[in-house]
Amino acid sequence: MEKIIVEKAGISKILVMKPRAIGDVLLSTPVLPNLHDAFPGATIDFLVERFASPVLDNNPFLNKVIEYDARTDSPIKLIMRLRKEKYDITFDLFSNPRTAILTMTSGARYRVGYPFKWRKYAYNIRVIPRGDRVHNVEFNLDALRRIGIEPTHKKPIFVLDDRSKNFASNFLRTQALSFRGYVTVNIGGGWEIKRWKRDKIVELCKLIAKGLNLPVVVLYGPAESAEAALISKLAGAFLAPPTSLHQMGAIMEQSLLLVTNDSGPMHIAAALNVPTAAIFGPTSPHLQGPYGNTSEIIRKESLDCLECNLIKCPIGNPCMTELEARTVYERVEKLITKILQGVRRADGII
Repeated sequence: MEKIIVEKAGISKILVMKPRAIGDVLLSTPVLPNLHDAFPGATIDFLVERFASPVLDNNPFLNKVIEYDARTDSPIKLIMRLRKEKYDITFDLFSNPRTAILTMTSGARYRVGYPFKWRKYAYNIRVIPRGDRVHNVEFNLDALRRIGIEPTHKKPIFVLDDRSKNFASNFLRTQALSFRGYVTVNIGGGWEIKRWKRDKIVELCKLIAKGLNLPVVVLYGPAESAEAALISKLAGAFLAPPTSLHQMGAIMEQSLLLVTNDSGPMHIAAALNVPTAAIFGPTSPHLQGPYGNTSEIIRKESLDCLECNLIKCPIGNPCMTELEARTVYERVEKLITKILQGVRRADGII
């Protein structure tokens, strides 16, 4: 599709929309430094649902984060709020019915979005959607390519603050854990059939502790605290305290490796350059995998139903129930060997 040239001199206020989820918002952040470079001096705001807004905390390329609650906030009030901002250009990186209406009514001269069904009428600059062919980062960056901006920044941005780093350091100190001397395991995932099963996680933690002589710290979200406590007890692993996203990120950042399901914390780890062993089943690692860091993708490769993208599994979730702990452990061991070899080379030992 032919590129549309936007008059950069007339752009002083920019709005980016990506309301959810945590991983999706994070994977949209490479758009921001590219906009900053392309429109120097312009203010850049971001519209996001309140629960996902912490992903954008401390982002150096944002002027303002506009939060809303899709369940309770008045759509009319949100429309009026956006119109008062007088944006020159909006980028709807979500393009669902709500964001399409917000874009259409924003009053912006340029309205960039993906023409899904009737939503195409909300945009005067339409981006060919490639979500089934390219990684989500590239999908987001296509909105910039459409207006002639060739991206030079592609790394997702997640900025840790000193308080979060100190929180992690204090936790490590109280548990007598050393920097890069432990493995983190995240038990969460966006929906049930993306989550590896309890007995497998417990067995993996034991294998890591015994085979690699590395303690394991179990990470979790607010809804998973009871499950995490049970797993840590059964596995003899350390249980992380309740954390914010940034506190969890800081604990991951100081670990040697993260083992995780496809989830928001997986993308946070990748943004923080934490080596990642990522367990996949119903989703595609090529489209939603950890972007741009040292990683191992682990799946039950013998299954022909991988990447089904289903929310519920009609055949018993074999991609998670049949993926054995020993298989994951062998891949984790391989990745840790690679990490340690890299450290030795950097230190001039080998």
